[in-house]
Amino acid sequence: MDQLTAIRAFARVVEAGNFTKAADSLDMPNATLSKLVQDLEAYLGVRLLQRTTRRVTVTPEGRGYYEKTARVLRDLEDIDTSLNTARSKPRGLLRVDVGGSTARDVLIPMLPDFMTRYPDICLDLGVSDRPVDLISDNIDCVIRGGPLDNSSLIARKIGVATLITCATPAYLKSFGTPAYPDELKNGHRLVSYVSSQNGRAFPFRFERDGEKTEIKVAHRVGVNESNAHLAAGLAGLGIIQTFSYSANSALREGTLVEILKEWRPAVYPFHVVYPQNRHVPQRLRVFIDWLLEGFAQRVG
Repeated sequence: MDQLTAIRAFARVVEAGNFTKAADSLDMPNATLSKLVQDLEAYLGVRLLQRTTRRVTVTPEGRGYYEKTARVLRDLEDIDTSLNTARSKPRGLLRVDVGGSTARDVLIPMLPDFMTRYPDICLDLGVSDRPVDLISDNIDCVIRGGPLDNSSLIARKIGVATLITCATPAYLKSFGTPAYPDELKNGHRLVSYVSSQNGRAFPFRFERDGEKTEIKVAHRVGVNESNAHLAAGLAGLGIIQTFSYSANSALREGTLVEILKEWRPAVYPFHVVYPQNRHVPQRLRVFIDWLLEGFAQRVG
């Protein structure tokens, strides 16, 4: 048995929560992964994992062994990195998850520069507004906007975005242009952005001279993906509140018109988020540094 390979295999099962995800992330057959863990358990003489047809549970002995060996694996990675950094370029596969409109309007237009700088890095871009589990899905980092609610992750602020309220000229001609947020409650059609996590519509938020207000009314249409949300606004389905970077082209072309300019809500922070209990490889370090260079200007 290659004990180091077996320890790494066991650690990935713990992090992923099941053998299938772990095997996929390690690019090895499920049977090979299972055999490595069985051999490790036989070598140690303890049960590390309890397996059923539906789930894998870490035993108390397995949890203790994982916590101790995880530190060893991180130390080994640090040693390897310190020896290789000076003589090698960043390389390998980088997995990044990002929201739909942020990918289309901000990150992807920036990527040619990154790929030119780091030709030995391969990038897998997961594009979705749905929340992901960085550990179990084996993702290196996510780019997300809004408040953060998971203290077990490391977050670096990379910029702030402006939210605007807008509609098509045809919609405003038919329903009128509101002068105050409260007017949205009177006969206007709202296209809400709906959380893909809990199905709840985000309220329309407004702020002026320190005064904050939220509009929570039944929406005519709800959309849980940012690009489709913008498309619904462009189709004239109602008033939307979206990021200025997504609507910029439509505003320039006149297909959308910003309303309630004096009531723009507070700026919306964006962060790059990654696990704190995992070694940060060189390819992720340079990606984060690159985001800090140019993301703020693009998203702003």
